[in-house]
Amino acid sequence: MTAWIDHFLFGLYPYICLAVFFIGSWARFDRDQYTWKSDSSQLLRRGSLRWGSNLFHVGVLFLFFGHSAGMLTPHFVYEHFLSAGNKQIMAMVSGGIAGTMAFIGVSMLLHRRLSDDRIRATSKTSDILLLWVLWVQLALGLATIPLSAQHLDGSVMMQLAGWAQSIVTFQSNAVEVLGQVGWVFKAHMVLGMTVFLIFPFTRLVHVWSGFGTLAYIVRPYQLVRARRMNLPAGHNQPNRTL
Repeated sequence: MTAWIDHFLFGLYPYICLAVFFIGSWARFDRDQYTWKSDSSQLLRRGSLRWGSNLFHVGVLFLFFGHSAGMLTPHFVYEHFLSAGNKQIMAMVSGGIAGTMAFIGVSMLLHRRLSDDRIRATSKTSDILLLWVLWVQLALGLATIPLSAQHLDGSVMMQLAGWAQSIVTFQSNAVEVLGQVGWVFKAHMVLGMTVFLIFPFTRLVHVWSGFGTLAYIVRPYQLVRARRMNLPAGHNQPNRTL
């Protein structure tokens, strides 16, 4: 029974989450563009939002790109100048700092949404559920740091990276690569995949728009033509008729 659960959670569930993530995002953008927004509550109360939002977004963006690069980069790319053990220590320190920032930020946002009557009244169920999911996910991520400190050789990190690379390259041995990783790591992975699963049905879709702004760097300049260009010549000249 345990082997079947592992096979489903770490062999099939990742592809289910990715399929819902991409297809669901595309379908929502195609059918419900007016719901494609962050639903900011800044007008209701600004104080804690500024600190909570900045801490959360800076921390989460660092964690996202750090996890992506750390888990998806093959070991042979960096093994000549960075050992697995040193990479793990670097990930623990930088991830711990960013994770703490994001955890404090999401805690402030969750408290703000639950304690303010006006914000609570305008919140959707998905808004509160999403914040709780992110809170638990960040707490699990921070809980993996002391566990990782018990094996600084980078062996578990290499197993996790091997699993992620097997998933994105459609290898059938992903579950076997994962091995006997602790339950905290597995819970963190499953909940992380679940974030991708619920992504298209929450306000998280505005993340796509954030990455989409990079297109402004390469887009052509906008041409603005004044309406007066289409008026007859001399219409602005003063009337000299007596």
